[in-house]
Amino acid sequence: MRLKQGSATQEAARVAGAQHGVITLRQLLDAGFSRAGVRRWVVKGLLHPEFRGVYRLGHRAPSSKAHYMAAVLACGPGAALSGLAAGHTYGLIKGKPPESEVSTTGHRHARGILLHRVRTLPIGELSVYHDIPITTVPRTLVDCAGRLPFDDLAESCHHAEVRFRLKAAAVLAALARRQNVPGAAKVREIWSGEGITLSKLERAFLALVKAAGLPRPLTNRMADGRYVDCRWPDQRLTVELDSYRFHHSRHAWEQDRRRERAARARGDEFRRYTYGDVTEDRELVLAELRPLLVRT
Repeated sequence: MRLKQGSATQEAARVAGAQHGVITLRQLLDAGFSRAGVRRWVVKGLLHPEFRGVYRLGHRAPSSKAHYMAAVLACGPGAALSGLAAGHTYGLIKGKPPESEVSTTGHRHARGILLHRVRTLPIGELSVYHDIPITTVPRTLVDCAGRLPFDDLAESCHHAEVRFRLKAAAVLAALARRQNVPGAAKVREIWSGEGITLSKLERAFLALVKAAGLPRPLTNRMADGRYVDCRWPDQRLTVELDSYRFHHSRHAWEQDRRRERAARARGDEFRRYTYGDVTEDRELVLAELRPLLVRT
């Protein structure tokens, strides 16, 4: 068998090229390789074992997608990337790629993979993203709910709403199909009917509004092409909540000024409150909000 000639080599390259550069032993044999030929290529450094029975073809360049693809292939037909690894692949979880995590109804196991054996993986909860078999965005968020702090989960949900136009109904339906899901209460709280709450400050503000008997705003919804923290469309009022975590940079400061100009341009009253305002100066905040929200 030659490296640059022969139909087996060409077929292996074609298959691996559609799988982020990884290929299974079964696929190599189907392409025309013998088991001895596979072993020779491993010795020569032309095949690099990734998991048992799965190889990178010709390279080991860093790639989380290749590693995740290899993990799914190692777990057999019907397996899907899931959990935190799926969330990272969708761009909903930032930072270093989490360990490979796969859900499957099968019985294969490969060292180095966090494996979830499940009774069923409904077809409606399976997808393909960047050519990788993966659980759908709603299923992924539900799977991650018990492992992410509230604020991180809320931020992931916000990214899902923005990037994939995800709706609350889809997430709550995915939750309803599961039993005893860790973090279920967090999912329900985040995907309340009025919108996503992203932070402790937002939740404190909404609690203040509710306790005062004022109408609840829409939260983290689009207005004139920008997401705003809180808006009462009927009363034409926009409120931005400034936490240090999200508003301490020059870029954030510039964006805040643009949101304020946009609110005034669409005819909204505009108010801005900090964590101290909401938690320490509640009566001053309510004294300002009441006449704006009860006007006719």
